[in-house]
Amino acid sequence: MGRIGKEVAGQIISFIGLIGVSVTCGIPLWRVTSFIGANIVTGQIVWDGLWMNCVMQSTGQMQCRLNESVQRLTPDLQSARALVIISLVFGFIGFILTFIGAKCTGCLKKDSSNAKVVIISGCLIIVAAILVLIPVCWSAAITITDFANPLTIETQRREIGASIYIGWASALLLLIGGITLTTSCPPQKPVYGYPGYAPAPVYPYSAPPTYGPVYAPPSSQPYTASGTYVPSKPYAAPNTYPAGQYL
Repeated sequence: MGRIGKEVAGQIISFIGLIGVSVTCGIPLWRVTSFIGANIVTGQIVWDGLWMNCVMQSTGQMQCRLNESVQRLTPDLQSARALVIISLVFGFIGFILTFIGAKCTGCLKKDSSNAKVVIISGCLIIVAAILVLIPVCWSAAITITDFANPLTIETQRREIGASIYIGWASALLLLIGGITLTTSCPPQKPVYGYPGYAPAPVYPYSAPPTYGPVYAPPSSQPYTASGTYVPSKPYAAPNTYPAGQYL
């Protein structure tokens, strides 16, 4: 998969994760309490969320009340409010940065600058996944502990709601999207054939020169000697020596 394919895949997965975090933050299904009285007429279902609590009667009537005061919430839900909102902010900023640094948009001129922006956006999305994973796991642990506690009243036993499961799935998608974006950087050294780099230079082949005999045209002027070869001193034969002087 090329760099553009990784960026597009990371954007799509991160966007789906952000939608899941928004749903987790909005719907009041962090804890669900089912209570059935002496007869089915008195049965009711209580939904606890970050922003409101809803009660559904067995007759089908539902009443919801906004949590105007943070003090009415349990400590885990109070922290979940802040962490989920911060997670949405980090995820939204990271998602916007993916369009600025994407190779297909061309907002930045240098390829290295695009890669750095995409890596930063991936890190922000990973931080958003961690921020939403903390309150979801915390709330699930408290719900399971209270449900298993024998001292808890039967009417106050709560179960894990749909928001917890959606939060887990959203955190997983954000992690996958953020990791995909952080690994879409180009190589550190120029590689011929990689998108964004010039192809390998082509040098024309030239055969080595051949050297042949050089023929000069004959001259039309006759050759004349410029000097004389006659010795300046006449040559004389050596004198004869009698053979007796060597005996």
